[in-house]
Amino acid sequence: MRVRRIGIVLAAVAALGVSAAACGESASSSSVVDKAKKDKKLTIGVKYDQPGLGLKMPNGQVDGFDVATAKYIAGKLGVPESGITWKETRSANRESYLQQGQVDLVLASYSIIPDRLNKVTFGGPYYVAHQDTLVRASDNSMKSVKDLKGKRLCQVAGSNSWKRVTEDQKVPDVKLVPASAYDECITKLEGKSIDALSTDDLILAGYAARSPGKFKLLNKPFTDEKYGVGIRKGDKKTCEAVNKAITSYYSDGTAEKNLKKYYGKTGLKLGTTVPKFQGCS
Repeated sequence: MRVRRIGIVLAAVAALGVSAAACGESASSSSVVDKAKKDKKLTIGVKYDQPGLGLKMPNGQVDGFDVATAKYIAGKLGVPESGITWKETRSANRESYLQQGQVDLVLASYSIIPDRLNKVTFGGPYYVAHQDTLVRASDNSMKSVKDLKGKRLCQVAGSNSWKRVTEDQKVPDVKLVPASAYDECITKLEGKSIDALSTDDLILAGYAARSPGKFKLLNKPFTDEKYGVGIRKGDKKTCEAVNKAITSYYSDGTAEKNLKKYYGKTGLKLGTTVPKFQGCS
């Protein structure tokens, strides 16, 4: 009887070993780059409310620099434009969408910062933007971020831009006004329920270009914002493939072409060389 029990235990252990090996094989083959090669499909999260970066058009299509960059990277991973499913991704849900598998990649003005590196693996950066400030065109009371003292500043859920003002720049007495997205901030700014919006210059320049004469960019940048490609945490294989695609994006001139297409008339100084990569982890 004892011999029989030992046999059963050994069989169970062997079965577990086979199961664990299978799981290991599954985990190693579950990278996004492998999925892309096999299925020729990807779900990519982008913003729907940021002119110049990611904007949903009246015809239902999405357009902007982030979108164009995502199409290029997907193509290098073996996925044609027709194989991309776009999913609206806001600042507050970028990490959760990746963790839950609702999206494969995120290109949504997604700055690489230490807090996010605990939750997400980043490819890139594919661009380095700079935080600046947008105000109403008629408002001459602000010349730089320091002039936000005592002003009403938009605070977007999931974004860290407001912290750059109150914590990094240590501007006192800033009155934070919550908003769910940047498009809501623009509505508040136009309606005079806030005084300023401070975030990446690409975002702000896009809004200013959409409504000529209503807003102005202070053109006083005070940070570097490294835009990364959000990938599920630990998917190093996909990260390395994305970095290879970004290198090609700049070396063949496509990045410069897209930057000029969306921002050539905004007056921004555009970076047209490949940024230094963050490293995959």
